[in-house]
Amino acid sequence: MREARDSGVTDRRLRAGDLARPYHGVRAVVLPAGDPASAHRGLIHAYSRRMPPHAFFSHISAAVIWGLPLPARLLADDRIDVSVLTPRRHPVARGVRGHEVLGAGVIVERHPELDLPVSSPASTWAQLGAVVRHPYDLVAIADAAVLTPRHDDDPPALTTIARLERAVAAARRVGGPALRDALPRVRDGSASRPETWLRLTLVDAGLPEPEMQVEVRAGGRLIARLDAAYVAARVAVEYEGRHHLTDARQWRRDIQRYEDLTRMGWIVIRVTSDDLFRHPAMLVSRVRSAVASRLA
Repeated sequence: MREARDSGVTDRRLRAGDLARPYHGVRAVVLPAGDPASAHRGLIHAYSRRMPPHAFFSHISAAVIWGLPLPARLLADDRIDVSVLTPRRHPVARGVRGHEVLGAGVIVERHPELDLPVSSPASTWAQLGAVVRHPYDLVAIADAAVLTPRHDDDPPALTTIARLERAVAAARRVGGPALRDALPRVRDGSASRPETWLRLTLVDAGLPEPEMQVEVRAGGRLIARLDAAYVAARVAVEYEGRHHLTDARQWRRDIQRYEDLTRMGWIVIRVTSDDLFRHPAMLVSRVRSAVASRLA
């Protein structure tokens, strides 16, 4: 509030109806409802105006800052996670989940673009073992954190599997067994949460582990980059996100790509969200039949 007045903002403006009061002493413009991660980022930026100098964002809030894929359930709660190192006392405020953490169990960084104090990507993943319920989601978050760039303009990987291992071992963790179970399943190649779920669904059904992000070329030209593939059998498994159905340009590219793959002898199995999350047994049956038909 004082900072706003010092900048010339009038008391009348501070009382305006388009300003929310997410935290004591903070006013923020009310924006149209967007996706939950964007809303959470807005709360993070609002709180950063009054954050104590020794505090940092952690847990779910840190995952949002780093752009890690969280299940929707975790973003339904509009509280943010703020931590301090012991022996300091955790912050107590409306809309804040305060945490006291051991210095040995966390590395704190400043986000390179947002300039916010935040637990490192590896430390963040280790913290999420306490709140992420499904083992596939825990693997999917780690997959996103270790994903190496595939294009020149892709951002660098946030961390490495070795750093994840060190973060888990650095301190006694709530959710430690789940983290240790997830580590051997982490791969550099799953480019989205559904792709990780797809890979693990197939493996846990007894199928061989598919290769991820497989490039198919003809005459030096890139025909397709497949989400998952059984290359020896020439079976491709492609996850169709919502944008594949709503973006006309993407839809045309998909049609051409699948026609090209079919001419090259590939079987293409297209997978929707409903297939993966509601009817996985039917999905597995389709993939198993396609692979068996080529390897019989």
